Amino acid sequence: MSFKYLKNDLPSSIVVFLVALPLCLGISLASGAPFFSGIISGIIGGVVIGMLSGSNLSVSGPAAGLAALVLAAITNMGDFRLFLCAVVIAGILQLLMGLSKLGGIANYFPSSVIKGLLTSIGILIIAKQIPHALGYDRNERGNLTTFFDFGDEEFHEIFTPLLHINVGVFFICIVSIVLMLVWDKPFFKKRFKFIPGALVAVIVSVILNELFKATGSSLAIENDHLVQIKAASSVSEFFTFFTFPDFSGLMESKVIVTGVMIAIIASLETLLSIEAIDNIDPERNVTNTNRELVAQGIGNTIAGLIGGLPVTSVIVRSSANINAGAKSKLSSVLHGLLLLVCVVLIPTLLNKIPLSSLAAILFLVGYKLCKLQIFQQMIRNGKYQFVPFFVTVGVILAIDLIGVYKPLKGEGLLVGVIAGLIAAFGAVLHGNLKNSYFFHKDKHKEGDLIKIHLSEEVSFLNKASIRHTLDQIPDNSRVVIDATNTKYIDFDVLEIIKEFRDIKAPLKNISHEIVGFKEKYKLDNDFNVQSSH
Repeated sequence: MSFKYLKNDLPSSIVVFLVALPLCLGISLASGAPFFSGIISGIIGGVVIGMLSGSNLSVSGPAAGLAALVLAAITNMGDFRLFLCAVVIAGILQLLMGLSKLGGIANYFPSSVIKGLLTSIGILIIAKQIPHALGYDRNERGNLTTFFDFGDEEFHEIFTPLLHINVGVFFICIVSIVLMLVWDKPFFKKRFKFIPGALVAVIVSVILNELFKATGSSLAIENDHLVQIKAASSVSEFFTFFTFPDFSGLMESKVIVTGVMIAIIASLETLLSIEAIDNIDPERNVTNTNRELVAQGIGNTIAGLIGGLPVTSVIVRSSANINAGAKSKLSSVLHGLLLLVCVVLIPTLLNKIPLSSLAAILFLVGYKLCKLQIFQQMIRNGKYQFVPFFVTVGVILAIDLIGVYKPLKGEGLLVGVIAGLIAAFGAVLHGNLKNSYFFHKDKHKEGDLIKIHLSEEVSFLNKASIRHTLDQIPDNSRVVIDATNTKYIDFDVLEIIKEFRDIKAPLKNISHEIVGFKEKYKLDNDFNVQSSH
């Protein structure tokens, strides 16, 4: 790590810190974990993973994509310390995956299943924040069972708050949502691009509540509906706030299963985020995914040992980091140190933040994961995409939201992903009964003509080999990718070929010709026949 770009990285770290602080608190709320846990993970993601990662611009921290899993795991285990054992197991598994060079594992998961998983998580996040948004965040069962005969009253807790709305809490939530939506409009976005809307919403909500208290208004929010972080009077007392795992749970099956689920989902989310970050990196650096898994594994192991939530690379923070002009990993490290300073010096100020303001942030986070356009896009992409997608979403929500099968409550994410994979494999096997995928390419060296012929059926199972082949093509080569005889190409494979055409080939001075696509594949109007000579 170098201080060469300090003048760029310091301002960027402040921007990322301002983005990360409300998200760390909000994800802790969504996860049913202590607020201090989210801050710990933000610090570890910034400092530890920031130093170990091979990516200069990626920023790690607690991720919304794991909130639903964490909430279900903590609830089922009944002890946060047992859950920390699962985080340690996940970290060790990620470390082993990285050392075993499994950084390409994301290529073997169809994007339809991954998007289904993230969409389901978005819906679960929104549903679970309704009590905090309305001011009825008690662990009581609902009483609307006559309207929803699902046989599991836990589902009806979502609707109970409608009967007990706290006007002040609800008002703060609505104001926060409106502020963030308005702040995202071009007028404000252009003028205040380095000030995140979530932070504005939190600051305004604190000011409003303090005004309500000062004027004796009935809208004033009680302490039960505010963030609660312990304040330390000394350094020694501060270290007593950390929670350590109960290692007696290391051999419990539910702890092990949870650890495996966290490792898989966290790794997928990290690898997808890293791929997206590399694509928007101005320097076009390519991150070593195996090294990234090692860094994430060490970070999650430490998080589990001292009371933190699971950590992943987070695209929201990373994109903010890039847009703010960061040049090196120093920005990520400094943002983690700023989080540490914040929780040590100003916990009293943090304890003035209304939970409903954090719920508003999570509503928008959840919405971005499950917005209507995602469903429309999956339908447009054809049955090979939308069938696994809807199977994944349907199974997860049926188990973890509606509770159709109580013994699996809390296991919906794992069962849903398995169901989605089965649906995806079933569709592919049906389409590949008589057709196989093949490459035909001559032995080549730099400057030679390379011919790549696609078979009649090209599925997501071929993602890894196609990506590997295209990545290994020497600089200054000539390439022909021929789909003349192809009947079907998976959407994921089309994306890989487009990425090669638009980004990788120009960087390596590879002249290319793409044959037989325009007439057949309408998945993306941008995918036209292009050649470079």
